[in-house]
Amino acid sequence: MTLHTTLISVDELAALPAERVLIVDCRTDLADRTKSPQAYREGHIPGAVYAHLEDDLSDLSRMSEGLGRHPLPMEQAFGALLSRWGWRSGMQVVAYDAAGGALAAARLWWMLHLVGIGDVAVLDGGYQAWLAAGRPIETRVPEREASEVSVRYDPTQVLFEYRPDASDDLLIDARATPRFRGDVEPLDPVAGHVPGARNRPFGENLDAQGLFKPAHVLREEFLALLGNHPAQHIVHMCGSGVTACHNLLAMEHAGLHGARLYAPSWSGWVSDRSRPVAKGD
Repeated sequence: MTLHTTLISVDELAALPAERVLIVDCRTDLADRTKSPQAYREGHIPGAVYAHLEDDLSDLSRMSEGLGRHPLPMEQAFGALLSRWGWRSGMQVVAYDAAGGALAAARLWWMLHLVGIGDVAVLDGGYQAWLAAGRPIETRVPEREASEVSVRYDPTQVLFEYRPDASDDLLIDARATPRFRGDVEPLDPVAGHVPGARNRPFGENLDAQGLFKPAHVLREEFLALLGNHPAQHIVHMCGSGVTACHNLLAMEHAGLHGARLYAPSWSGWVSDRSRPVAKGD
């Protein structure tokens, strides 16, 4: 069985043997935290378990620590989640959402890579692509045999502090351009961006059908943005460390390896009002 590490198509997922794959429904509605779990119960890809962005892939009790609006869960909690899902080494993991991977699917993809689990892919086109292909859905919540999983975050892949004046890294902000410029700020108390950052809205990774652009196109676009900075010196951010993972995924799919995530992102940056803020392009 060919294992996928970035993206997987609907047809490729459908061809995988059920016993060799862990499918995770990561659909998220930030405006109503009950809506997506209900949507999962009403229908999901057969065999899929459910991951809630705020309950499973974040630890909101840590927000007061300056870690942003979606702090990473503790390693023990993430390991326990994988244990409940029955993850085992060598198993293909496939994450999907209803936003082209832009919300929790890419977040889960990155978190698994962060703990050394590389056989994980995001379903290209998400749940909509599965439905559009006429593939079956089910309402049954699967019962999976639990496993024993212990994980550790790789500190070389994530930053919890960032100093623009003491780094050779280039910061890439995945938020929409009006938020990056500071024209509007619907979620955080301060508008603008980290001085020196460049803007790459995550939506630019997708084509008109909601699929990721071809790898060679993404590579050309990112190289034009990065200039002379190698991929290993790229740090991604967004509002809270979620949609930035979409840019990380896009770079990996494009063959640009080694970028990192500033996990607290903008919401963590502005939690300290002494930090500088830039506006405009």
